[in-house]
Amino acid sequence: MTQYPAMTATHELPWHTKALAEALQSQRGHALLVHGPEGAGQFEFALALARGWLCETQAAQRPQGLACGHCESCHLARSEQVHPDLRVLMPDALQQALGWRQAADESDSPDGKKKPSEWISIRQVRAAIEFSALTRGRERFKVVLIHPAERMQQAAASALLKLLEEPQGSQRFILACGDAAALMPTVRSRCHAVALPLPEQAQAAQWLTEAGLADSPLLLMACGGHPLAALQRATMGLDGALWKRLPALVASCDAAPLSRLPVGLVIESLLKLCHDAMLVACRAAPRYFPQGSVPATADMRRLTDWAIALRRVARHADHPWNASLMLEALVLQGSRALTGSGPTEAGADSVHCVR
Repeated sequence: MTQYPAMTATHELPWHTKALAEALQSQRGHALLVHGPEGAGQFEFALALARGWLCETQAAQRPQGLACGHCESCHLARSEQVHPDLRVLMPDALQQALGWRQAADESDSPDGKKKPSEWISIRQVRAAIEFSALTRGRERFKVVLIHPAERMQQAAASALLKLLEEPQGSQRFILACGDAAALMPTVRSRCHAVALPLPEQAQAAQWLTEAGLADSPLLLMACGGHPLAALQRATMGLDGALWKRLPALVASCDAAPLSRLPVGLVIESLLKLCHDAMLVACRAAPRYFPQGSVPATADMRRLTDWAIALRRVARHADHPWNASLMLEALVLQGSRALTGSGPTEAGADSVHCVR
């Protein structure tokens, strides 16, 4: 199952301020492609940009062109689903995770029984096309925000292309994504690209600490320096103390402390441990775990088999696994890989029996 970074109010992301001001002051085209690594805050940036475009306060009274936050349009845009000139397209699964309201004719699971889709459908894009043809509700622009844009189905992207080629009047578009290369080249070519870098580690750690996270440097390391990803993993139950102990827990074949985490997060964490163990086995520095915490006794062949097993399970994380048995099997295989001891019969097929 796709895991989306936690989303917050954009003004709380200080590393956006400069890039956001530049985009608001220099944008002349009708479409922007906001892209960057997971956890950089593409959605928050795109939403702040939309609010800046829709703000009705005189530009001279708004520092750096940012939304004032006080006018009627800003109040409407703060409740993102209420502003008459703002339409946000995102997968049903993400809408549910955010508690996002959506018009009934846009939902791909109107009866609430169908599994929420993780894709942006052509039905949603067609609704945006109809929205674009309507008269503006207020004085500024009409804005369509699509996130994550790489989750558009092929037919949806093709339908959007027509709208990008022939925008209606004061129509503007923001496509926010983590992988711009996954978009159709014809869609990318019609957008002005804005790359969002990750914040400096010190700034990101301070922001996480202010958000109430203990051991923020450890969680930031666990997520490769991506602050919003670290915030999301913390809300899912991961903490710095557990992360620091994880290599020793797996090496000693102790799966109990991991049982309180979601299955997807456990598999992701074990994959990162396997990755770092391979680095340490090659005498390189680990990326996700503190120096010295990953055993240097790992067996590369067993690590490779463990990685294959983890990736196989990750592809089917939504399936009805027996979670406890699966976790024990993966940790057992990881223990043998990290310590280089124990029988090898299990190999890469050790988790086949736990569905």
